[in-house]
Amino acid sequence: MKFLFTLGVGTGLGFVLAHLVNQTASGRRFFTGLDSRLQAFTTAVVDGYTTRDAELRDQA
Repeated sequence: MKFLFTLGVGTGLGFVLAHLVNQTASGRRFFTGLDSRLQAFTTAVVDGYTTRDAELRDQA
């Protein structure tokens, strides 16, 4: 139970800190860059999955 409480408090503090950092210009640039890198990664994973799925379906 103590672990879940600690996890919840840590998560809450992380969100508050991220909100405060996002209010600065450099913080916004950081989160914008992070968002674009995560979007590129997600797109690459989806493209890879779609390509592999098409390859496997063509074999069947």
